[in-house]
Amino acid sequence: MDIQHIRNFCIIAHIDHGKTTLSDRLLFRTGIITEREYQDQFLDSMDLEKERGITIKAHPVTMYYKAKNGETYELNLIDTPGHVDFSYEVSRSLSACEGALLVVDASQGVEAQTVANVHLAVRQNLTIVPVINKIDLPHANVEQTKRQLEEILAIPGEEAILASAKEGIGIDEILEAVVHRLPPPKPTADGKLQGLVFDSYFDTFKGVVIHIRVFDGVIKPGMHIKLLHSGKVVEVKEVGSFNPKPYVREKLEAGETGYITGNIKSPLEIKIGDTITESKNSAPALPGFKEIKPMVFSGIYPINNADYEHLKINLAKLQLNDSAFVYQPETSVALGFGFRCGFLGLLHLEIVQERLRREFNMDIIATYPSVVYKVTMTDGTVKEVDNPALMPEPNFIQKIEEPIVRAFIICPNENIGDMLTIITEKRGHVENTETLDVRRVMLTSILPLNEILIDFHDRIKSVTHGYGSMDYEYAGYQESDMVKLELLVNGEPVDAFSCIVHRDKAESRGRALAAKLKDVIPRQQFQIAIQAAVGSRIIARETIRALRKDVLAKCYGGDITRKRKLLEKQKEGKKRMKSIGSVDIPQEAFVEVLKV
Repeated sequence: MDIQHIRNFCIIAHIDHGKTTLSDRLLFRTGIITEREYQDQFLDSMDLEKERGITIKAHPVTMYYKAKNGETYELNLIDTPGHVDFSYEVSRSLSACEGALLVVDASQGVEAQTVANVHLAVRQNLTIVPVINKIDLPHANVEQTKRQLEEILAIPGEEAILASAKEGIGIDEILEAVVHRLPPPKPTADGKLQGLVFDSYFDTFKGVVIHIRVFDGVIKPGMHIKLLHSGKVVEVKEVGSFNPKPYVREKLEAGETGYITGNIKSPLEIKIGDTITESKNSAPALPGFKEIKPMVFSGIYPINNADYEHLKINLAKLQLNDSAFVYQPETSVALGFGFRCGFLGLLHLEIVQERLRREFNMDIIATYPSVVYKVTMTDGTVKEVDNPALMPEPNFIQKIEEPIVRAFIICPNENIGDMLTIITEKRGHVENTETLDVRRVMLTSILPLNEILIDFHDRIKSVTHGYGSMDYEYAGYQESDMVKLELLVNGEPVDAFSCIVHRDKAESRGRALAAKLKDVIPRQQFQIAIQAAVGSRIIARETIRALRKDVLAKCYGGDITRKRKLLEKQKEGKKRMKSIGSVDIPQEAFVEVLKV
């Protein structure tokens, strides 16, 4: 198709503002799906996506729309995952577009993720078309939402299109705005082939299917192409587009979006953000590429050790459709054989664990999530540590740096005090405070990633009664006084309970863990000491009392020396038992401790 009649766009929004419903409506209106096929969340194929109302895997779709001026346009909608964990994938998807539809819920107004996504879109120089959705709701406040667009995002309120994706209101106006307000693609490489890889997935029959946006040139079957960053040369077997199922085309031209297949067996060979060009007559690489690195690590172990091989196979299957997920084998004295897994963030970790349980029926246990610390040794070398077990001895460490994030927290005015308390408790500080409207403020704060791993989001929701929202972006590393906290059971360190914490919090965390273990480890015939230690210093202790046999039961009289002799004999036995006895920690203990 002529490049002037092509439009590439995406939809950006906060969670639950109607992004997926709007994309379904656009598909329905352009005739891609029929009334019989139409269902809610059509593009979200996983059960998890439908349940949680989030997009995990992006789905590009090519639509043909006959505009009111009588001409037909090719509209390429590049759907994007909505969550911060996938911000690099989102930035690659955005760089494949020329414009974006910004969807804002008329009843809720601008939220934290709306702000973060607009910043991303502006950074990519996209033309933004604002859409105020859900205007049919009884408590929709259109005027206030327009005011927020102007004050918070500097987008003129009168440009906003009023719509209700659920009721089908304003859909034609949105399509006309896409055609007339968004610019057509511009060729970038003087006719040489130049394309951007913005996603990939694994197909059992075709191998790896690469999602590509062609910036210049033509790509067709039989060509030899080169992936610039990985250096791989591939022969193109098939090219096509999605509507929303894949269909084969003769070629993809400048400005178009679609897929290609070749002789690629593993998604690990494909890097998101890579540039595709001809192997002989190559074009320059597109800007913005970076290697995706996991930010959060956790150990995943099968509850039954016999399931180890099944877990290994299932992790490999998961990795086929999610190249950002990495894993490697590890062993733990307490938990046996398992895998150290790396994730982009907390939601990513949660989704992978949930998919293992649902799609593969795996009974798994996950260790306490940790982040990647940069440890500078006394000899000047820098070591990256993601597992507490690999932390060097304190006398070899010069300094430890931890990853930090910049968090955008939106909350009602009356909850500012509570939010500041939580941020201070999590070792953060507020950079600036911005009043959004008469009811809400936005706090921009710097926080250690380690502190927001577990319950931060839940606490924001509970303090603000569900009205608060949060989004964050990575903001580099800072030096911190971090220590390795170990738990000793009967004098033996248990690696599965080790964690890296700030020195100020080590004592309270050590006490909480020791108290929890005291409740879940069964009593033995001898006394068990549970100790929390930082280096060689014990900072907390709990004692599990011994189960005692009443050896004096048969002494119903007689001399005291007889009783003392029996007690001494028992004491010797307990002492011998303690020195050779081992404490078997039940599986439930690990699950309970992870909840602390």
